[in-house]
Amino acid sequence: MFQSPNLLLASLPQNIFAAMEPHLEQATLTFGELIAEPERPISKVFFPFSGVISLVVDISEGPMIETAMVGRDGVANGMSALDGKVALHRGIVQVAGAAATINPDTLHTLAREFEPLQAILIRHEQVLLAQAQQSAGCNASHSVEARMCRWLLRMRDLTGSNELKLTQEFLSQMLGVRRSSVSIVAGTLQEAGFITYRRGHIRLLDVAQIEQGACECYGAVKAHYQRLLAS
Repeated sequence: MFQSPNLLLASLPQNIFAAMEPHLEQATLTFGELIAEPERPISKVFFPFSGVISLVVDISEGPMIETAMVGRDGVANGMSALDGKVALHRGIVQVAGAAATINPDTLHTLAREFEPLQAILIRHEQVLLAQAQQSAGCNASHSVEARMCRWLLRMRDLTGSNELKLTQEFLSQMLGVRRSSVSIVAGTLQEAGFITYRRGHIRLLDVAQIEQGACECYGAVKAHYQRLLAS
């Protein structure tokens, strides 16, 4: 029996996945690719197999800020299958990879036919909302070092790798801080032996210590997804 690399798809009852499978198409996620723009119609729903999609908001007088990340345990643009098909945020690929895609109208039809599918899409949106709320509190309350540790661990969970290709500029945008702050914190973590950091590349060396340095938001977001997939 085939099991999808996307954990949300893999958690579906077999009959529902069998109904969806003929409508799923393979797609490549390219770094920097926009998969959603605010107030614009959505053409595809993405179930990542690998790679990471960031949901971000643009601030007119500042940098864009990440509110949530979607990877192999979730779906991007899933809410479009349940309401008006218009994006409420910007979706941008921050780590290249692969995904299954489906037309939002098709997913809408399937969600109306299969109540468990509709339920898991709704629960996933609740998880994204909880993640966004956690990020807002985290950005307001926790140090840049704790936030970076949390972010690196979440990236590791989504990619399944200790090797992360990330530019300093992109890190600063995702954390909502200056590039100089990212440089200082990355240097501190490297001196402590937690990571190695070269231009565009981070290797996690001591995951246990990074977990010690992360704020509680990492565990909270991870628990949300575990409850989603368990249910």
